[in-house]
Amino acid sequence: MAVARVATAVARFALSNPLWAALLALVTALLLYVVANEFVRAQARIKGLPGPRGLPLVGNLWDLHGVDAAEQYRVWAARFGDVYQVQLGNVAVVVVNSAAAARTVFGHGSQALSSRPEFYTFHRVLSDTAGTTIGTSPYSDSLKRRRKAAASALNRPSVAGYTGHLDVETRDFVAELASCGEAGAVAIDPMPMIQRLSLSLSVTLNWGVRGPSRRDGLFDEITHVEEEISRFRSTTGNLQDYIPLLRLNPFAGHSARAREMRDRRDAYLLELDEGLQERIDAGTHAPCIQANVILEDRADNKDDTRCRLSKAELTSISLTMLSGGLDTITTNVAWFIALLARRPDIQEKAWLEIQRHSKLQSQQQGPEQGADSTLSPLCDAEDDQQCRYIVALVRESLRYYTVLRLALPRASVRDVVHEGVVIPRGTVFFLNAWACNMDPSVWPDPEVFRPERWLEQPDAPLFTYGVGYRMCAGSLLANRELYLLYMRLIASFTLKPATTGPSGSHDLDCHPVLGNSDPTSLVAIPRPYEVFFVPRDRKSLGAALEGQRWA
Repeated sequence: MAVARVATAVARFALSNPLWAALLALVTALLLYVVANEFVRAQARIKGLPGPRGLPLVGNLWDLHGVDAAEQYRVWAARFGDVYQVQLGNVAVVVVNSAAAARTVFGHGSQALSSRPEFYTFHRVLSDTAGTTIGTSPYSDSLKRRRKAAASALNRPSVAGYTGHLDVETRDFVAELASCGEAGAVAIDPMPMIQRLSLSLSVTLNWGVRGPSRRDGLFDEITHVEEEISRFRSTTGNLQDYIPLLRLNPFAGHSARAREMRDRRDAYLLELDEGLQERIDAGTHAPCIQANVILEDRADNKDDTRCRLSKAELTSISLTMLSGGLDTITTNVAWFIALLARRPDIQEKAWLEIQRHSKLQSQQQGPEQGADSTLSPLCDAEDDQQCRYIVALVRESLRYYTVLRLALPRASVRDVVHEGVVIPRGTVFFLNAWACNMDPSVWPDPEVFRPERWLEQPDAPLFTYGVGYRMCAGSLLANRELYLLYMRLIASFTLKPATTGPSGSHDLDCHPVLGNSDPTSLVAIPRPYEVFFVPRDRKSLGAALEGQRWA
């Protein structure tokens, strides 16, 4: 009887005050959703694993808003241990923050963590046409085929075959710096030249054609779209990945923006793929990753075309080479140039080591071949990382400026037991590569940029390329690219910071955390800066670059 009276009163109120009734119903529904969602979030927490509790509905997303998530996870590790859990909205995530824990969880448990989680924005909105990269794909038979094909095209013999491409692109990079900087007379922002280098390397290595120049509209299109797509891969920048309610918002532009970037990416991928296919059919293609993959796949499956890689799988490999190259090379080189401009001591040390290496090579060649021992600013592209100090410099830059501070997330395909705690199948894992590279148990001085550490401990772990089964397959190629680039950059120029930067600031900040322009981005990119690129020997540099195309 009482229930009937209450129902009657509510009905009368609703009829006499429809707007208030609708508002009350909406608030009640939201409260019920929050209460029910908190029950879901509580069930998602992993029993026995410590971690910060966070706020209702959003969990720890609020704690990570506007900050460097990898650095915050490293700070929390001091309180909760090397392995703990956070809750990003409804999703429980296990974060691994030390070298020892990473080797145990991702190394020993490599097969259990062989998959990737599927996020709403990137996997369901952005990647539903051209598909995902190898690195962002969940575990499947298709993934195994793509990884095998990519690994074959990125092994040491294959990488050696791409030396000609590396030679041309790094020459152009040096030429651009000399030209745009008016031989050291003008301070310039090197980022456009770095982006052109990265894009042209990716396009040349994967499709066998020169990438677009900075004056080409395709250059602006690809760099802009890939930069936007990189944001959609961020582990903290897309709230709808973790809070399902936000996906229902009809006014949110996030999904619409992702669809726009997807369509624009599909257009230039189709143009590049069709161009390569025409060259393969005509027998005029240059050595490149995608051609190697296609031709080897045809040879291996000539009797059964059903086993060949599909068009979607080939596109996935192309996406991998394009996005991986842009992320790795652009970010690393931008930080490295900023560091060199601030550290003349490292420049001088590296220059002396390059000279010593060149002299040793000349002596080994004998009196006839080594008669002219003059060091060319454009060091030998065939040099397969023989200068130990530059190798150490590359490794230290990869450690100190970890490209993907949070390596691409993993998903467990079966239960994982860590120190007695059962972490259920389907759990998301983050490898905090930044924290692992800064582990004080590995290095007594992790926050110091010191290349010599890799000469002292050449077998020390480096987590920039990941660890275990899903480790980056392109590490050999990336190391070869960076080595040649560093050699030529240092042998060609002395770098000096501009007295006033693009924003009017006098401070070029090369600190990996404080100098980060966007802490929420997938990759850490330095704030804009300007540098003088002063030729060490203007005459010899001009002679080495004679006739070179300057983009």
